[in-house]
Amino acid sequence: MVRTQPFDIDRVLTQIRAAIAPFPKAAMFQLAEEGFGSLFEQLISCIISIRTYDEVSVPVSHRLFKRARTPEAMAQLSAAEIFDCIRDSTFADRKAEQILTIAQQVVSEYGGHLPADPEVLTSFHGVGPKCAHLALGVACHLPYISVDVHVHRVTNRWGYVQARTPEKTLAALQKQLPQEYWVEINSLLVPFGKHICRGTRPRCQTCPVEPMCDQVGVTGIAG
Repeated sequence: MVRTQPFDIDRVLTQIRAAIAPFPKAAMFQLAEEGFGSLFEQLISCIISIRTYDEVSVPVSHRLFKRARTPEAMAQLSAAEIFDCIRDSTFADRKAEQILTIAQQVVSEYGGHLPADPEVLTSFHGVGPKCAHLALGVACHLPYISVDVHVHRVTNRWGYVQARTPEKTLAALQKQLPQEYWVEINSLLVPFGKHICRGTRPRCQTCPVEPMCDQVGVTGIAG
Protein backbone atom coordinates (compact mmCIF):
# COMPACT_ATOMS: atom_id res chain seq x y z
CA MET A 1 0.00 0.00 0.00
CA VAL A 2 1.31 3.45 -0.92
CA ARG A 3 0.09 6.37 1.11
CA THR A 4 -2.01 8.84 -0.84
CA GLN A 5 -1.48 11.52 1.79
CA PRO A 6 1.56 12.37 3.94
CA PHE A 7 1.45 10.98 7.47
CA ASP A 8 0.60 13.68 10.00
CA ILE A 9 0.43 12.43 13.59
CA ASP A 10 -1.58 15.44 14.77
CA ARG A 11 -4.20 14.88 12.10
CA VAL A 12 -4.20 11.12 12.62
CA LEU A 13 -4.89 11.35 16.33
CA THR A 14 -7.53 14.05 15.85
CA GLN A 15 -9.37 11.76 13.43
CA ILE A 16 -9.04 8.77 15.73
CA ARG A 17 -10.58 10.71 18.64
CA ALA A 18 -13.71 11.17 16.55
CA ALA A 19 -13.68 7.62 15.17
CA ILE A 20 -13.58 5.92 18.58
CA ALA A 21 -16.26 8.11 20.18
CA PRO A 22 -18.99 5.43 19.83
CA PHE A 23 -16.87 2.73 21.51
CA PRO A 24 -16.18 2.04 25.21
CA LYS A 25 -13.12 3.72 26.64
CA ALA A 26 -9.97 1.78 27.47
CA ALA A 27 -10.40 0.21 30.91
CA MET A 28 -7.85 2.24 32.86
CA PHE A 29 -9.13 5.55 31.54
CA GLN A 30 -12.74 4.54 32.19
CA LEU A 31 -11.92 3.63 35.79
CA ALA A 32 -10.12 6.93 36.31
CA GLU A 33 -13.17 8.83 35.05
CA GLU A 34 -15.30 6.86 37.50
CA GLY A 35 -13.14 8.01 40.41
CA PHE A 36 -10.69 5.13 40.67
CA GLY A 37 -7.76 7.31 39.75
CA SER A 38 -5.19 6.90 42.51
CA LEU A 39 -1.83 5.44 41.56
CA PHE A 40 -2.49 2.37 43.70
CA GLU A 41 -5.93 1.77 42.16
CA GLN A 42 -4.57 2.24 38.65
CA LEU A 43 -1.69 -0.16 39.27
CA ILE A 44 -3.96 -2.83 40.74
CA SER A 45 -6.47 -2.41 37.91
CA CYS A 46 -3.70 -2.80 35.36
CA ILE A 47 -2.58 -6.05 36.98
CA ILE A 48 -6.17 -7.30 36.85
CA SER A 49 -6.42 -6.33 33.16
CA ILE A 50 -3.41 -8.39 32.04
CA ARG A 51 -4.66 -10.92 29.46
CA THR A 52 -8.23 -10.05 30.45
CA TYR A 53 -10.78 -8.27 28.27
CA ASP A 54 -11.75 -4.76 29.35
CA GLU A 55 -15.39 -5.75 29.63
CA VAL A 56 -14.31 -8.23 32.30
CA SER A 57 -11.53 -6.31 34.04
CA VAL A 58 -13.61 -3.17 34.68
CA PRO A 59 -16.37 -4.90 36.71
CA VAL A 60 -13.75 -7.06 38.41
CA SER A 61 -11.91 -3.93 39.51
CA HIS A 62 -15.19 -2.46 40.75
CA ARG A 63 -15.81 -5.59 42.82
CA LEU A 64 -12.36 -5.51 44.41
CA PHE A 65 -12.48 -1.79 45.16
CA LYS A 66 -15.78 -2.22 46.99
CA ARG A 67 -13.73 -4.25 49.48
CA ALA A 68 -10.54 -2.19 49.51
CA ARG A 69 -9.22 0.86 47.68
CA THR A 70 -6.04 1.69 49.62
CA PRO A 71 -2.86 -0.26 50.32
CA GLU A 72 -3.74 -0.42 54.03
CA ALA A 73 -7.23 -1.82 53.38
CA MET A 74 -6.00 -4.23 50.71
CA ALA A 75 -3.24 -5.54 52.98
CA GLN A 76 -5.88 -6.51 55.53
CA LEU A 77 -7.52 -8.91 53.09
CA SER A 78 -6.37 -12.46 52.52
CA ALA A 79 -5.27 -13.75 49.13
CA ALA A 80 -8.44 -15.88 49.13
CA GLU A 81 -10.63 -12.81 49.66
CA ILE A 82 -8.90 -10.95 46.84
CA PHE A 83 -9.23 -14.00 44.61
CA ASP A 84 -12.96 -14.15 45.33
CA CYS A 85 -13.29 -10.57 44.02
CA ILE A 86 -11.16 -11.04 40.90
CA ARG A 87 -11.93 -14.67 40.05
CA ASP A 88 -13.31 -13.71 36.62
CA SER A 89 -9.95 -12.31 35.49
CA THR A 90 -7.29 -14.45 33.86
CA PHE A 91 -4.75 -16.06 36.24
CA ALA A 92 -6.82 -14.77 39.18
CA ASP A 93 -5.07 -16.93 41.78
CA ARG A 94 -1.65 -15.64 40.77
CA LYS A 95 -2.86 -12.04 40.58
CA ALA A 96 -4.47 -12.26 44.04
CA GLU A 97 -1.13 -13.19 45.57
CA GLN A 98 0.64 -10.43 43.64
CA ILE A 99 -1.90 -7.79 44.65
CA LEU A 100 -1.71 -8.75 48.33
CA THR A 101 2.09 -8.72 48.30
CA ILE A 102 2.19 -5.30 46.61
CA ALA A 103 -0.26 -3.85 49.14
CA GLN A 104 1.79 -5.24 52.02
CA GLN A 105 5.02 -3.88 50.54
CA VAL A 106 3.54 -0.42 50.02
CA VAL A 107 2.46 -0.37 53.66
CA SER A 108 5.67 -1.79 55.14
CA GLU A 109 8.22 -0.13 52.86
CA TYR A 110 6.56 3.14 51.88
CA GLY A 111 4.25 3.92 54.77
CA GLY A 112 1.15 3.28 52.70
CA HIS A 113 2.05 5.86 50.04
CA LEU A 114 2.96 4.40 46.64
CA PRO A 115 5.77 6.51 45.12
CA ALA A 116 5.24 7.82 41.59
CA ASP A 117 8.46 6.18 40.44
CA PRO A 118 8.62 3.66 37.58
CA GLU A 119 11.55 1.86 39.21
CA VAL A 120 9.52 1.30 42.36
CA LEU A 121 6.50 0.08 40.42
CA THR A 122 8.47 -2.32 38.23
CA SER A 123 10.23 -3.69 41.31
CA PHE A 124 6.94 -5.34 42.32
CA HIS A 125 6.49 -8.91 41.13
CA GLY A 126 4.21 -9.05 38.10
CA VAL A 127 4.50 -5.36 37.17
CA GLY A 128 6.24 -4.58 33.88
CA PRO A 129 6.90 -1.27 32.13
CA LYS A 130 3.52 -1.33 30.35
CA CYS A 131 1.54 -1.36 33.61
CA ALA A 132 3.90 0.99 35.40
CA HIS A 133 3.83 3.56 32.60
CA LEU A 134 0.07 3.36 32.17
CA ALA A 135 -0.60 3.78 35.89
CA LEU A 136 1.78 6.73 36.15
CA GLY A 137 0.34 8.35 33.06
CA VAL A 138 -3.30 8.01 34.00
CA ALA A 139 -3.03 8.56 37.76
CA CYS A 140 -0.24 11.12 37.91
CA HIS A 141 -0.36 12.65 34.41
CA LEU A 142 3.34 11.93 34.01
CA PRO A 143 4.77 11.62 30.48
CA TYR A 144 5.12 7.87 30.02
CA ILE A 145 4.13 5.78 27.00
CA SER A 146 2.40 2.47 27.62
CA VAL A 147 2.84 0.11 24.68
CA ASP A 148 0.36 -2.74 24.63
CA VAL A 149 -0.51 -5.03 21.71
CA HIS A 150 -2.71 -2.38 20.09
CA VAL A 151 -0.20 0.49 20.30
CA HIS A 152 2.53 -1.82 19.01
CA ARG A 153 0.49 -3.20 16.10
CA VAL A 154 -1.17 0.02 14.98
CA THR A 155 1.86 2.32 15.02
CA ASN A 156 3.87 -0.25 13.07
CA ARG A 157 1.00 -0.86 10.65
CA TRP A 158 0.91 2.86 9.92
CA GLY A 159 4.63 2.79 9.20
CA TYR A 160 5.08 5.46 11.85
CA VAL A 161 7.65 3.21 13.57
CA GLN A 162 9.39 0.05 12.42
CA ALA A 163 9.93 -2.21 15.42
CA ARG A 164 9.61 -5.95 15.99
CA THR A 165 8.74 -5.91 19.69
CA PRO A 166 6.69 -3.70 22.04
CA GLU A 167 9.90 -2.76 23.82
CA LYS A 168 11.45 -1.50 20.59
CA THR A 169 8.20 0.25 19.67
CA LEU A 170 8.36 2.06 23.01
CA ALA A 171 11.91 3.24 22.32
CA ALA A 172 10.95 4.39 18.82
CA LEU A 173 7.86 6.26 20.02
CA GLN A 174 9.86 7.99 22.74
CA LYS A 175 12.09 9.40 20.01
CA GLN A 176 9.43 10.68 17.62
CA LEU A 177 5.97 10.88 19.19
CA PRO A 178 5.30 14.39 20.55
CA GLN A 179 5.30 14.19 24.35
CA GLU A 180 1.82 15.74 24.56
CA TYR A 181 0.48 12.43 23.18
CA TRP A 182 2.50 10.02 25.34
CA VAL A 183 -0.33 9.18 27.74
CA GLU A 184 -3.22 9.68 25.32
CA ILE A 185 -1.86 7.34 22.65
CA ASN A 186 -2.88 4.34 24.73
CA SER A 187 -6.40 5.65 25.37
CA LEU A 188 -6.86 6.20 21.63
CA LEU A 189 -5.26 3.12 20.15
CA VAL A 190 -6.80 0.53 22.48
CA PRO A 191 -10.38 1.10 21.24
CA PHE A 192 -9.10 1.95 17.75
CA GLY A 193 -7.16 -1.32 17.63
CA LYS A 194 -10.07 -3.34 18.97
CA HIS A 195 -12.81 -2.01 16.74
CA ILE A 196 -11.27 -0.48 13.60
CA CYS A 197 -7.58 -1.32 13.09
CA ARG A 198 -8.11 -4.91 14.21
CA GLY A 199 -5.42 -7.57 14.26
CA THR A 200 -7.21 -9.57 11.57
CA ARG A 201 -9.53 -8.15 8.93
CA PRO A 202 -9.03 -4.50 9.85
CA ARG A 203 -11.75 -2.12 8.71
CA CYS A 204 -9.48 -0.13 6.39
CA GLN A 205 -12.29 0.86 4.02
CA THR A 206 -14.01 2.89 6.72
CA CYS A 207 -10.87 4.02 8.58
CA PRO A 208 -10.22 7.79 8.52
CA VAL A 209 -6.48 7.15 8.72
CA GLU A 210 -6.38 4.89 5.62
CA PRO A 211 -5.03 7.54 3.19
CA MET A 212 -2.02 8.12 5.48
CA CYS A 213 -1.40 4.47 6.41
CA ASP A 214 1.19 2.13 4.89
CA GLN A 215 -0.94 -0.91 5.92
CA VAL A 216 2.21 -2.81 6.85
CA GLY A 217 1.47 -6.52 7.17
CA VAL A 218 -2.23 -6.21 6.24
CA THR A 219 -3.33 -9.19 4.17
CA GLY A 220 -7.11 -9.29 4.64
CA ILE A 221 -9.45 -6.33 4.89
CA ALA A 222 -13.02 -6.38 6.19
CA GLY A 223 -15.67 -5.26 3.77
